[in-house]
Amino acid sequence: MPAVLLTVLRLIFLALVYLFVWQVARSIAGHLGSQPGRRSDRKAVRSLVVVRSDSQAGMKVAVKDALVLGRNAQSDVLIEDPYVSDMHVRLVAKDGRLTLHDLGSTNGTYVNGRRITTAIALDRGDAVQLGKTILEVR
Repeated sequence: MPAVLLTVLRLIFLALVYLFVWQVARSIAGHLGSQPGRRSDRKAVRSLVVVRSDSQAGMKVAVKDALVLGRNAQSDVLIEDPYVSDMHVRLVAKDGRLTLHDLGSTNGTYVNGRRITTAIALDRGDAVQLGKTILEVR
């Protein structure tokens, strides 16, 4: 009987090691930006909602083609935040995907807490920070 118990414990240990390695691999893939399980969500991304702002919380931004967000009244979507540049970012919807381009903003643009310097594809649930304003991709 002890030999059978020892064999079962070894199998459980191997299963736990396998799960641990699998989680580490998923975490690394997430940090590198390649999460294959999220590709299906990209096709439905077409809007952002302001989730944190002094004056615009709850505002929905629908993206049909291309929009410029910024503090300037001439931008397509006015963001009332003194830390947002006049023309801060451009959002482009194409082929079911939403892409964000920083337009050389002074204080930068952050996606999920990381400063971006090149165009980036957005996924549902991503948090986009412009100044002190935070938008969520829906």
